[in-house]
Amino acid sequence: MPGLKFRVLLDSLTDKEVFRDIIVNDSDNYETLYRTITEAFGLSNDEMASFFVSDHEWNKGKEITLMDMSFGDEEEVPEIMSENIIRYHLESPKQRYILVYDFLNMWIFLLEIQEILSNDVDAPQIVLSVGKVPSEILEKSAANLDKLSFNTELNDSEFGDMDMGDYDDGFSEEDFDNIDDYEL
Repeated sequence: MPGLKFRVLLDSLTDKEVFRDIIVNDSDNYETLYRTITEAFGLSNDEMASFFVSDHEWNKGKEITLMDMSFGDEEEVPEIMSENIIRYHLESPKQRYILVYDFLNMWIFLLEIQEILSNDVDAPQIVLSVGKVPSEILEKSAANLDKLSFNTELNDSEFGDMDMGDYDDGFSEEDFDNIDDYEL
């Protein structure tokens, strides 16, 4: 099981290069690759994302998604990152992939194998980091993390002295005797 050294380039409109070189085993799944990439770029890994197996002209091929969002409507079941091993989609020693991260903002990462190592690695590694990630992608990622860290326990002090007994919504109980009286 050899290690694979990927160059992961953030595709952007600026002329500044932002890329990371990472090493994973060819026996790792795509979710491990995805989490290594998000860690390397300082991003949250809770955004929807998909890898696309690509050719040498960066054309999108087979999609490998973070999770199945098809709801069983499609004839072809999508391939899932956690269920797919990297080596099974290698078609070339310089294999390319496209990673679409955060479908609302469509951040694109271009991946290419730089080297196939003669031995495997103990754990995924970030071996080179060049350039700074644009602040808007980091701010978006941090905002999403903040949303996830809220306190779900409610206490009475958050609602002050609100007395729901005095609340009048303008409807009385006799207004809702039979749902069939209403046209839907």
